[in-house]
Amino acid sequence: MENAFTLSALEAAHAIREGQVSSEELVQACLNRIGEYEETIGAWTHLNHEYALEQARESDKVRLSGSAIGPLHGVPIGVKDIFDTRDYPTEYGTPLHQGRTTSADATAVALLRQAGAIVMGKTVTTEFAVYAPGKTTNPHDATRTPGGSSSGSAAAVASFMVPLALGTQTNGSIGRPASYCGVVGYKPTFGMISRNRVLRTSRSLDTVGVFARTIDDVALAAQLMCGFDELDPDARHQVRPDLLGLANEAPLMPPRFAFVKSPAWDQAESGTQEAFGELVEALGDRVEQVDLASVYDEVFQWHRLVMDVEIAKNFADDFKRGADQISPELTEIFERGKAAHGVDYSLALDRQSLFARGMDEIFEDFDVILTPAAAGEAPVGLDNTGSPAFCTLWTFAQMPTITLPLLQGEAGMPLGVQLVAQRGADAQLLRTAKWLVKHIETLA
Repeated sequence: MENAFTLSALEAAHAIREGQVSSEELVQACLNRIGEYEETIGAWTHLNHEYALEQARESDKVRLSGSAIGPLHGVPIGVKDIFDTRDYPTEYGTPLHQGRTTSADATAVALLRQAGAIVMGKTVTTEFAVYAPGKTTNPHDATRTPGGSSSGSAAAVASFMVPLALGTQTNGSIGRPASYCGVVGYKPTFGMISRNRVLRTSRSLDTVGVFARTIDDVALAAQLMCGFDELDPDARHQVRPDLLGLANEAPLMPPRFAFVKSPAWDQAESGTQEAFGELVEALGDRVEQVDLASVYDEVFQWHRLVMDVEIAKNFADDFKRGADQISPELTEIFERGKAAHGVDYSLALDRQSLFARGMDEIFEDFDVILTPAAAGEAPVGLDNTGSPAFCTLWTFAQMPTITLPLLQGEAGMPLGVQLVAQRGADAQLLRTAKWLVKHIETLA
């Protein structure tokens, strides 16, 4: 199957299970695709073709032996280069950690391997998963940014190099690249997926998520990674949710959407404002505009304070041994974090839980919040990764979000629609996302 690279993760797993395609054929098709486009897109930082094929052949042997296989058996995935992997270096997007290797996988990676997934390679991250960009370009226009910090993961999925890829979000590192690259990006409720052996940028904000081309794929991948892990101090005590099954249940009633412009609305490009105006009109009585209290306008300063302080703490050793190899952008954040006052940091953490609780009132009347994922189309230029402002509030409040590639900007580039749910209501978020996609398809 030369075009096996077009299969979704679920489709690929089914085809492998039924013997319609082998894992080796699928991986080879993806490698061919990478060979065709990688020079322009630059999604990968570590990729070993022969090793990927070796894993696929071993996967095929297991299936042919009649042994039990997992739900992602033989399916290749990309892993952002801040997750530890036992078979590839993990370098955090910085020369300070060049050649860094580990003997164990991050918990999230280990769980996907347990489900049968093949780690194709490591995808490009911005420096230390913050702002300074890597080599990746946007698959739709190489003169534009793919977004960040999960640049390579979003670009690899968008360009059909792999059907699934892992990312993280500390500000807008899943929602923004998903919007710019035109893929589905899902950031679960904070603490649902373990961050053990993932680079710690900000303990209070870091969240593991996933990119794919379908909602079902992100639901399955996240479901497989969910679960309590005592090695993550913020892991939620929970039974593993059936995200895929619940996402495919029909809602008892058509969902209600709260259209929230968010504190960043003044940054939205005119094309974004017009596109969302048309979307709201198309949803008719299923949507109502909800204005947030002015206190939420403070989210940018509180989020920045938490992130600055925790970056200063977590990267102190890196600055001590190699400050001259760290970008001016990250250096500025580090210096701000060092200069911050402890009382202000404590107040910011109080605001975090206050903001999340304050949102609960919205969900008494609405299923999800509807809002942009980015200010507009991916900006031209590769010297930065665009503004994360439309993701900041939801990340700070630790709420689950999903970005859907439903709109187009004035230049024909993707424009993501972001849905946000109450903390812990991930299944409802995914189910509502599926309803919205089907509803939009009926209107087309």
